[in-house]
Amino acid sequence: MLVELKQREKEGRPINVGLIGCGAMGLGIAYQVGKTPGMRLSFVADFNEVAAKKAAEVYGKPTKILKDGMAALQDEKIPCDVFVEATNSIIAAYDYCAAAIARNAHCVLMNAEVDAILGFLLRDAAAKQGVVVTSDSGDQHGVLARMMEEIEMWGFDIVQAGNMKGFLQRDQTLEGIAPIAKQLKLSTVQCLAYTDGSKLNIEMSIIANEYGLTPFVPGMEGPRANKMQDVLDVFDFDKYNGQGRVDYILGAKEHGGGVYVVAKCESEFQQGYMNYYKVTNRHPYYVFLRPYHLCHLETPRAIALAALYGKAVCTMRMGRVTDTFAYAKKDLVPGTLVQHAIGGDEVYGLIDEAKKADAANHVSQGVLDIEGISARPVIKRRVAKNTPLTWDDVEIPANRMTELWEKQKPLLKTLRG
Repeated sequence: MLVELKQREKEGRPINVGLIGCGAMGLGIAYQVGKTPGMRLSFVADFNEVAAKKAAEVYGKPTKILKDGMAALQDEKIPCDVFVEATNSIIAAYDYCAAAIARNAHCVLMNAEVDAILGFLLRDAAAKQGVVVTSDSGDQHGVLARMMEEIEMWGFDIVQAGNMKGFLQRDQTLEGIAPIAKQLKLSTVQCLAYTDGSKLNIEMSIIANEYGLTPFVPGMEGPRANKMQDVLDVFDFDKYNGQGRVDYILGAKEHGGGVYVVAKCESEFQQGYMNYYKVTNRHPYYVFLRPYHLCHLETPRAIALAALYGKAVCTMRMGRVTDTFAYAKKDLVPGTLVQHAIGGDEVYGLIDEAKKADAANHVSQGVLDIEGISARPVIKRRVAKNTPLTWDDVEIPANRMTELWEKQKPLLKTLRG
């Protein structure tokens, strides 16, 4: 890949990249594209012009700066081979991606929310245009997809795709998280989605839908662990009965921000080699660790895979095996408005098997995240804290999220295959 990129650089045939969203991740992506041979940032856009200008500054080369990202995507004079979506929106992100697909540009989703919630609809449109919509290489689910492909090539069976989370507080509020968000230079909504676990569950749903994995319980087990090696002690893999799972460990600081895969190999022949290679194991279970995910640093890999080879990092190829469902963050009373479904004060999200949760009438968290209108979902009857919302509990106003969700339904698969 790098050889091909360097050749493109030498020949003056760079991959033209468009970027919308210049928050913390967008800035990093702009910088990294500027450091990657064979790539050019053809435009950068953000409704906050100051943020867009900052991204252009860190990119360090000439590029177009716009407040209107849609205008950039619709301007055929601005080249765009690959579009990177890095906003915190869902509906606006969907519209940007749809516009990019319409002009035959590949899409890389640094935005896990639009990926998980409307990704099937986007990928269907992309397939018709002969382009790729892919998860980003640097998010946890993208890193796990790369690891798991390699592990399967070795002849191991995937037992668990694992994340590492340092801190979790499901009932945290926007007011409570504000000081930390300011310190980390994140939006309060985004920071809250990290803290209450919604983001974790959304990302693990994406990798679950890539490999047909499921959580052992709604929201995953998430046991506390002092170090990564404790994975072998805090989970009972035998009870999985051959079904691959997604889960996480909580509190391990040594490899914070990392991911791991537990795989199974019964071969005693292979066991000798794995012990020699000092792979953490309790035969037949082996733990493969990547102690970091580097977000923006790894985005150019997804860009290059799409542009050079027409390949995706992760596409949720097994269908809607799982989804993230809304749970009450506090006792909800009739008349309560769900202001922000992902990163708000009313609900948090837990991953669950889609077929089971749909049968129980549970509400997908993302459907409650409304943009573009002032009306909000309204709680119709009392919902106790930490219980799932059902469709009977909430009244959702007419909005584009609901329209797109209904449009996507025929594409959704609740079973593998």
